Amino acid sequence: MSYLQLAYLHLASILPAFALGTYLLLAPKGSERHRFLGKIYMLLMLSTALITLFMKALVGPLWLNHFGYIHLLSVLVLISVPAAYRAARRGKIRQHRGYMLGLYFGALWVAGSLALTPGRLLHGWLFG
Repeated sequence: MSYLQLAYLHLASILPAFALGTYLLLAPKGSERHRFLGKIYMLLMLSTALITLFMKALVGPLWLNHFGYIHLLSVLVLISVPAAYRAARRGKIRQHRGYMLGLYFGALWVAGSLALTPGRLLHGWLFG
């Protein structure tokens, strides 16, 4: 699969994840609706993290001629999503909230901001 195809897949998973994450952040917590939409959000976040692991870093130093610093956020997502799910299932709501806020602000806002820096594909699409 080409880098461009992976980029489109990434956007197709991250844009609804961002919208859904924003809704879940602002909406009442604990309802059946929250739990259902939260599972969709988690699947979208896992999907987007897995997709990014196949995308070669284009900016900065590389490890194994493929991975860059941005991939550390993908690893963070792959660890945090299952941990957040387990915390919620065990009734550790404060811990669950911490993981989910970290995902939302760290993985979505920080990574999203980094995607807009010069040299990145999204920067080129929007400002090129």
